[in-house]
Amino acid sequence: MNNHTPLTRDFIFTQYSDYLLNHGDRPKNVYLFAKENNFEEKDFYHFFSGFEHVEKEILNHFFQKSVALVTGQEERVSTAKEQLLNLYFVFFENLSMNRSIVLKILGDNKLQSLKILETLRGSFIDFTNSLDFENWEMAEKASEKIRNLNTKSRQAAMWLHLISVLEFWKMDQSPDFEKTDIFIEKTIDTGLEFLDNEPLRKAIDLGKFLWKEKFKIR
Repeated sequence: MNNHTPLTRDFIFTQYSDYLLNHGDRPKNVYLFAKENNFEEKDFYHFFSGFEHVEKEILNHFFQKSVALVTGQEERVSTAKEQLLNLYFVFFENLSMNRSIVLKILGDNKLQSLKILETLRGSFIDFTNSLDFENWEMAEKASEKIRNLNTKSRQAAMWLHLISVLEFWKMDQSPDFEKTDIFIEKTIDTGLEFLDNEPLRKAIDLGKFLWKEKFKIR
């Protein structure tokens, strides 16, 4: 990077991702990372507080790009369910295009993964809050208890659903991750019924699918 080109978030994302994948670990410190990429250490801090912050924002970046694309198609999407499905498919397509860096950032430690996903969680909740929940056909078939979930409980439930899809995608070994697409469609199709006390009774088809996949893709 020459001295006349302004430093950008995207440049740091690209260089950091390359370093992480090539070396298998984070750079030793920001000074060395900046020096290797021909910019001043102080300029790094205009964008990020450290490498963990970069990793959180990389995942959030993929999500925000997905939201922007889905939002641009809103006139062709009539229901909240379709908007959510659209977002999931676009987001996981983005993740699949960048699978190596996403898996590296998430790692194998689930607690660490949840920490890295904090920023994404905020963006995801903002998106779901923009959906017209009252008119969801997903909610119409659900029990009264599920329909009456307060906003905070609904946010937590939907976030756990996204985490479950992410975990499935991480293990998926099918071509083009087509089984993840099926998983997304089946779970969103089942909707909030899956949050009830008897998910297998209310979603036998989904239960069979999950049971089979449990032994196929690990």
